[in-house]
Amino acid sequence: MGAPRALLVDIDGVLVVSWEPLPGAVEAVGALAAAGVPMRFLTNTTSRTRAEITAALHGAGFPVGAEDVLTVTSATAAYLRREHPGARCLLLSSGDATADLDGIELVDPAARDVDVVVLGGAGPEFTYPALNHALECLLAGAAFVAMHRNLLWRTRTGMQLDTGAYVAGLEQASGVSATVIGKPAPALFEAGLSSLGLRAHEAAMVGDDLDTDVRAAQRLGITGVQVRTGKFRPAQLDAGGAPDVLLGSFAEVPGWLGLSSSGPSAER
Repeated sequence: MGAPRALLVDIDGVLVVSWEPLPGAVEAVGALAAAGVPMRFLTNTTSRTRAEITAALHGAGFPVGAEDVLTVTSATAAYLRREHPGARCLLLSSGDATADLDGIELVDPAARDVDVVVLGGAGPEFTYPALNHALECLLAGAAFVAMHRNLLWRTRTGMQLDTGAYVAGLEQASGVSATVIGKPAPALFEAGLSSLGLRAHEAAMVGDDLDTDVRAAQRLGITGVQVRTGKFRPAQLDAGGAPDVLLGSFAEVPGWLGLSSSGPSAER
């Protein structure tokens, strides 16, 4: 396997947990940037805008520019403008990421005249009445778009239920299949590759979710690099395809690329 020319990097669980940097991650990103390794940071996070995510990473010490961060919210807005122009969209999402939904008409949460139901990241806003209203809109003919279908995410207090569980429930109850924008769907990976001007085999994806990040990237021909941080669970390695590279954490990425001799050797 040749060394990749660039990296696609998940953020939550790889670089940070609850926006606190993981050990060695800041130094690793700095070493890669100093060596001229192009990187794009792909995130299914919907609770913060692209500007807020960039600011949070800067505040944690990461040398990252806004042009390096690709959010699923922006990708969702692009999809809605292209496939549902002028649609009235019911958004159910934790946090306010409307700044990244430029040009999208968002209706009042109680509105009945809805063209598209859009689910973002799960949180306290996913109440029974809110989910039931989304179901009513789907049953009345609205299309269904999910920014992602992650089942879990890790915070400083442990694993938390995420959007995927609600997407599955609404699909089963309504009979309407969701169009998924974020990882593991191809759109966000392809946006990262396009931004870098590279083909799939020239890049590697570094992630903490074996299914959503790594195996999904591998299906597109991108080298899959799994780190043992974030939501990683060893039992995942026993089911499905193996990652191309297995590292302890993102701190070991420069060493894997031959930029330093620190850190254990990667498992291939």
